[in-house]
Amino acid sequence: MPNLSPVIVIAPDSFKGSLSAQGVAEAIAKGVARARPDAVVRLCPMADGGEGTLDAMLARGGERRVLQVRGASGARRDAAVGLLSNGAAIVETAEIVGITDEVAMCEPVEARSTRGMGEAIRLLLDAGMRRFFVALGGSSTNDGGAGLLVGLGLKLFDDHGRELEPTPADLSRLARIDASGLDARLAEAAFVAMSDVDNPLAGEHGATAVFGPQKGASADQIALIDGVLARFAALLEAALGRTARDLPGSGAAGGLGFALRMLGAEFEAGAEVVAAQVGLDAALDGANWLITGEGRSDVQTLHGKAPFVACRHARTAGVPATLLSGAVDSSALERLSEHFCGCFSPAPGPISLDTAIRDAARLLANEAEQLTRLKYGL
Repeated sequence: MPNLSPVIVIAPDSFKGSLSAQGVAEAIAKGVARARPDAVVRLCPMADGGEGTLDAMLARGGERRVLQVRGASGARRDAAVGLLSNGAAIVETAEIVGITDEVAMCEPVEARSTRGMGEAIRLLLDAGMRRFFVALGGSSTNDGGAGLLVGLGLKLFDDHGRELEPTPADLSRLARIDASGLDARLAEAAFVAMSDVDNPLAGEHGATAVFGPQKGASADQIALIDGVLARFAALLEAALGRTARDLPGSGAAGGLGFALRMLGAEFEAGAEVVAAQVGLDAALDGANWLITGEGRSDVQTLHGKAPFVACRHARTAGVPATLLSGAVDSSALERLSEHFCGCFSPAPGPISLDTAIRDAARLLANEAEQLTRLKYGL
């Protein structure tokens, strides 16, 4: 007799502040198993370049390594990176200069830098790595990537020849850039920037104008910092003999995308990189159902977020996809329903955010069980 057991792929993003993508996937799988213990369940935890990308990229093997580098405030901190089984390294911006770092967020945005990102890459170069994935989501910085490049040997000077820190505050006095000390091994390195942001570095659609306020930039600072980054870009482009400030993605992560562009980085949608790494297409082969989700779904989900990318791959494979997210914006249901075969939240009724976060695993398992019963007429 043929095997009639359903094959179910579970490919969610993390529920930030509550469960990792792996934790979400396991909770959903637990609920599925209650209703269909015979189901073949394939877990493919996802991410889209923000917090949790490192974990997702390591889910199929690799080595987690902890480095001591500067955080966005300049304070030393331990930060994890990954050595993937394919020989590449993964560096997550949110892990090193993330917006969830309370120490860094106590410093004003003009005092933060991405120097720790450059330090991490240099330490990985020391370890023999030459291929890098850099996940750009969740940054607290707005330095145009100056810190990353200083961490790799770039030097910044004012008009008196005094060396400057790679912060927006010091960049306001920038007069000269010396790129002669950039790590020579960068010529052998290849970078993939993981981001779905297509903003340029500066201007009304640039890093500071669009993303600066969420990092603490006040209305009267935006034009000032934007001008500082534009001047930095002009001097850096002259020093390195290439242009990138207006390219899509240069405004990602407060301009960190610009620095990576200047190092020759290619840009790829973060969720697509993760989908390839976790083998999502292979998991969907022969599957009957995909369950995906995230902490909160709204119209932004349809702009390259992990659940949408997972859904798109499922539809290509002829597999129906269901969205199970911590919260679903009711005003987005019509748009979401054009892609997903049902959009659901695990909340059983009015509950507090604290309760939802604390009980997320139990609530997800319960909802997944009921969805499975509905799906298979149990």
